[in-house]
Amino acid sequence: MPELPEVETMVRGIRPVVSGRTIRDVVACLNSCKPISITPSFRVLRDHLVGKKVIDVRRLGKRIVFDVSGGANLVVEPRMTGLMVLANPPSTQHLRLRFDFRGRAEFDSLWFWDRRGLGTVTLLAPGDIKTRFGPEVLGVDALEMTVEAWIDCCGKSRREIKVVLMDQKMVAGIGNLYASEILHLAGINPMTPANELDRKSIRQLSVASQSILRTAIEDEGSTLGDGTYRNALSQSGKYQNRHRVYMREGQPCRICRNGKITRIVQAQRSTFLCQYCQGISLK
Repeated sequence: MPELPEVETMVRGIRPVVSGRTIRDVVACLNSCKPISITPSFRVLRDHLVGKKVIDVRRLGKRIVFDVSGGANLVVEPRMTGLMVLANPPSTQHLRLRFDFRGRAEFDSLWFWDRRGLGTVTLLAPGDIKTRFGPEVLGVDALEMTVEAWIDCCGKSRREIKVVLMDQKMVAGIGNLYASEILHLAGINPMTPANELDRKSIRQLSVASQSILRTAIEDEGSTLGDGTYRNALSQSGKYQNRHRVYMREGQPCRICRNGKITRIVQAQRSTFLCQYCQGISLK
């Protein structure tokens, strides 16, 4: 579930704690769960990272990137249920990796926790990150998209705009939850072909994207009913209390109050919408 706001929140929590610190050890946590993907292997990852200093922690789309001394990059992709926490992980049986740091501080370890085991941890050699996640693989970050960038993005595809929003090659960081929220705020029918949006609609899309994503970051993301998502201190986000449409099927629209939130399916994913706010006629 972690999308741009959740991953950005984790990064902001982790960065001041681990930046500038040296990795003392990397430990594989024992469990009987489905293993996560570690590339090239845990042994190689550990051998390379022990003794290295964390230069910076940053977000790349929906991924957390650790820049380490020597030029290598450790890329963690949480995917559906992955978290990086400094304290109080949701459960011990789903702990996957522990990173220990030298020196005494409030937090001496960082854990990667993943309930479903869909997350990935990849160690990249110096320079490889540009090849693996360059423009041909990852689109412009959603927070950096200008109106002109949105016009270019939408003009390239005949697919429904909701589907385009979730395509990481088109725009990086937006997933199912925030795509529904953005399109509702923008007043755009999620089934509209992207290349049929006029300039006014695209401008509304640009403004809505910035508004929704930045507000969600301020609220430290969305913690849904399953309680999976937590910030770096294992605390719940608050943006779920502001959801306009997501997971509100059958409930009154909080904006127009003329109808109830409807759920449809696009590209095998649920889309939540208000027919009145988004000018939709569903038969």
